[in-house]
Amino acid sequence: MGIKGLQSFVQNSCHNVCSMVSLRTMAALHKSSYPDCVPTIVVDAMGCLRSWYTPDAWIHGGQWKEYLISLQDFIAAFQDAGIRLVFVFDGVIEQKKRAEWARRRMRDSVEVTKIFNLLKSSRQQPGRNMFFIPSGIATFTRFALKALGQEIICSQVEGDYEIAAYALKHNCLGILGEDSDYLIFNTVPYFSINNLRLDRLATLMYSRESFCEELGLRLADLPLLACLLGNDNVPENMVEQFHRKCVDTYHSLSNERNKRAKVIRAVAAFISKIQFLPHGLKEVEKMLPPRFDMTLLEKGMQSYVLPQESSPWVSTTSQPYHNCTEESRTSICQDQEIVQIALKEHYKGDNVMICNVLCLGESDCSNTLEDEHDPQIPPQALVYRIARQHIYALLLGTGNGSLDTRPLVHEWYVHRGNMLEKPELVPTVPLSIPGGTPTARELWLSNNPDIQRQRFYTCMACFHVERWTEGLRSLDSRLAATCCLLIYLTVQVDSLTLTDVEAFLAQALCLPGKSGSQLSSLQLPYVDSRAVHLAFLFLRGLITLMACNSACGYPFDMMTLMPWNTFDGKLFHQKYLLCHEHRPVEVILEERVSKYV
Repeated sequence: MGIKGLQSFVQNSCHNVCSMVSLRTMAALHKSSYPDCVPTIVVDAMGCLRSWYTPDAWIHGGQWKEYLISLQDFIAAFQDAGIRLVFVFDGVIEQKKRAEWARRRMRDSVEVTKIFNLLKSSRQQPGRNMFFIPSGIATFTRFALKALGQEIICSQVEGDYEIAAYALKHNCLGILGEDSDYLIFNTVPYFSINNLRLDRLATLMYSRESFCEELGLRLADLPLLACLLGNDNVPENMVEQFHRKCVDTYHSLSNERNKRAKVIRAVAAFISKIQFLPHGLKEVEKMLPPRFDMTLLEKGMQSYVLPQESSPWVSTTSQPYHNCTEESRTSICQDQEIVQIALKEHYKGDNVMICNVLCLGESDCSNTLEDEHDPQIPPQALVYRIARQHIYALLLGTGNGSLDTRPLVHEWYVHRGNMLEKPELVPTVPLSIPGGTPTARELWLSNNPDIQRQRFYTCMACFHVERWTEGLRSLDSRLAATCCLLIYLTVQVDSLTLTDVEAFLAQALCLPGKSGSQLSSLQLPYVDSRAVHLAFLFLRGLITLMACNSACGYPFDMMTLMPWNTFDGKLFHQKYLLCHEHRPVEVILEERVSKYV
């Protein structure tokens, strides 16, 4: 998640540390130096999502066909330059990062409230300054990139560490992202996604060597600088007193007006003074507050030391990270063959939630656009909880049948009333179906010729629609998925009306015939805040159904569940307004009434 203020400091206060470069030229030079190696850029996908989402409309639930075109254009620009891309997504949130993750979620909740307040007063999409990225975009982007033939990696440790390590190991051309931690890792060059000019494939490149020269440091000193400035490992409030001491001591060496820039230069000056002392960390300890936990500092520095690297500041080169395979040894699920299958699929980006539940007994979900002040629509976290509990039962079992022995999953789900100070302990819930709840082993590994039917039936049972299994199986898969979610929502959300359901169905029926440009050109007279809320509720349902699909052994082809096949925000909003205006069916379905009615 980076070091506060470091990147802006480099861009605004340092000379020759960042410069515009042509990635096409750099790729050609890399190819001439390493003829047997395809120039490869490792992409920090989580840091690029906001840059990739270029459609003007974002409030309605996502313009997914337009987004797919945006990704295609991005990939094509690099392919034209002979550059291979490897996309890395965060697969886990490490426990030491959970508190910061929770703080960010609470902050985002405040921003969501502001968005809905503005929506209700203006009935128009807020400006880009309030842009809130569509829900589930990381999940959907993984599958979009796979559909476009790209290589996907879902990290088993902290994402930026895995990116830096992969790039160094494979002699990559560089890392593309927007995280100042990439200035700290001793790895390949770091390129900025925010400054990327796709039309000419040029962007800012940051030079660690020039950065060190600017501050009088060695490359090996950068992890210490990051930790003493405050980062995800060493909270900034623990080193504020240290910062004041450094600024007071070295104020004469800096003419910086920016307060943060003064701190960075002062801390760097302190490190520069002690960097060659035989017991430099003792000098650091003297400057830190009494009872400061020095092991925290050492672990923080270790988190920047890549495999096969060492640091003069830490006493051991052993790495602090453990991948999910190692953590699964203490997993609440004991079927290691199933765990290994889940790990393999996790690394390919197929089933992040499934792996985290199996290996860690944990599940999380960040903010979505939902109106906390609308009491008629429950939070999506609670709407889909019973479905998740059934999914947990497939993966972890149900104990011996009594509530006291059911496995518990630690849920970190954002919803009103949950301050995210600790996880909610959610028990598995068995399915009420003949034969009881099947296991993941039965669903994933069975050779039964009828297993695909059982997988579909179990998936529908997780959403309490098993009585309609045969009818749903007869539908096109994307329509079956839509109907499954809508039936579930009519039970879980009392305020969902028949008119709302008709709007969802109308957009599902009309979507296949529309191109991204047609959807982009749709004009809406105004934005209805309730329609926005319902759109994002449905999107979260799609993600839950995707998790259920994985847990059940893939009764659906996963691509049929993707929103570019099932949902468009503006189209749904149009249908919602038309349905609530009670317009003729022929108008709502665009003259397709003879086919569907």
